[in-house]
Amino acid sequence: MSRINTNVQSLLAQRVLGQNNNTLNTSLERLSTGLRVNRGADDPAGLIASENLRSELSAANAAIGNAERADQVVNIAEGGLQEISSLLTELQGLLTSSANDAGLSGEEKEANQLQVDSILQTIDRIAGETKFQGRNLLNGSLDFTTSSVGSQVADFQINGAKFDATSLDVDINVTGSAQQAGLYLSFGGTAVNLGGATGSAFTIEIAGVDGNRELSFASGTSLTDVAATINSFSDVTGVEATTSGTGISLNSSDFGGSAFVSVDVVTAANVQGSGIFTFSSTDANTVATSSAQTFASTAAANGIRDDGQDIEAFVNGLKATTDGRSLSVSSDFLDIEFELETANAQTLASFQALSITGGGAEFQLGSSVDLNGKVSLGIQDVQSRQLGRFVDSSSNTRFLDDLGSGSDLNLVDGDLTAAQEVVSNAISQVSSLRGRLGAFQANTIGSTIRNLQVGVENTAAAESQIRDADFAAETANLTRSQILVSAATNSLSLANSQPQNVLQLLG
Repeated sequence: MSRINTNVQSLLAQRVLGQNNNTLNTSLERLSTGLRVNRGADDPAGLIASENLRSELSAANAAIGNAERADQVVNIAEGGLQEISSLLTELQGLLTSSANDAGLSGEEKEANQLQVDSILQTIDRIAGETKFQGRNLLNGSLDFTTSSVGSQVADFQINGAKFDATSLDVDINVTGSAQQAGLYLSFGGTAVNLGGATGSAFTIEIAGVDGNRELSFASGTSLTDVAATINSFSDVTGVEATTSGTGISLNSSDFGGSAFVSVDVVTAANVQGSGIFTFSSTDANTVATSSAQTFASTAAANGIRDDGQDIEAFVNGLKATTDGRSLSVSSDFLDIEFELETANAQTLASFQALSITGGGAEFQLGSSVDLNGKVSLGIQDVQSRQLGRFVDSSSNTRFLDDLGSGSDLNLVDGDLTAAQEVVSNAISQVSSLRGRLGAFQANTIGSTIRNLQVGVENTAAAESQIRDADFAAETANLTRSQILVSAATNSLSLANSQPQNVLQLLG
């Protein structure tokens, strides 16, 4: 049959040519852009997955930048702390030098004091001038803010805290009391009584965590004098004595499992009294009567010892690491240290220690902007009025600025023993802060960057697998499409010319 009004072959050739042109255009577009998915029509599901991966990739790259910025902030803070640490070491040398009382003139001590004053001023200046983009790093502006600090708390330090609410209450549950080591020497009277023995003395060796000392007491020595003699060596032994009834209580200066009191009877010399007792395990103020060892016993000659006890506690449901009256917890959401007042460290109870209301240095180190993606860090004030906290024997709280001219711990006529404690505490405080910042850099920041970099690589690879064009396949498709377009064009030409053959029928 021959028809001229409808050229079915031409319509067929046009449709196929259009399809081949579309395929050719798609190949050209993919080769031009390098992408397999340029619009939703190319691969709807692939486009959705690709866009999600691109979003994650962008967030991860931003998080890497944040981590690198955090590392720069900590580097600047570390630089200031390093210089302060050097100054404190120099201050320790000046303090030790000034303690050489007989070997130094008054003018030399005053010259040393001038250096101390200069060091204190420099420490304060470094603390006030160590900044990142105008923000102070070492003057306490990056420390956490608190409220409702309980009277049970003697001191505290917040190293890190994360919370969604406006504040975070920190609760402590004391489940085991902190104790000093303690022994009780019962003499049966208010003075040492050797039972009439002459030419001899009651000799004991007292030992504690700091050392030991052998002491002898003649008959008739009052217990008050015995206690005073023992206390005169407390700095050497770490043991303190108090008279109690017809005996003397010996207690370690410190609390905790590392503290101990030991008494060895070197010469009993017929001393009168019930002997040596330990205290009740449940009440440090009550003598355990069943523990008596006479002064002349073999046990007393070999030495009787009692150890202290660390506090046991939970902080916000986390079991605390303890040492004496001090406790701490360290987790991703709360890193805090406490020292409790003596009475509260010995009382089993629950109480709110404080409420954290804000502050701290907060860094966004995760790709997700939520609590898990944030890391908080507290950088304490290292000015001289905040460094070296030490409570002396008179219950006065001392700080590094108390070493300044005219203050109680100055090098000319001040208490150098207390001054050394302050300087030692300041050195420990700064070193601890530097170590914490170093750990934050090495572990938190370093690990975060490495993990994010691996994540970026894998996410980019997954996104490329979905969206990028395979040039080998696309060039093959291009060649095939070019051939098919040429063939379809020729076919269309033939189909269009075919109706002209009808003219031959007209003669």
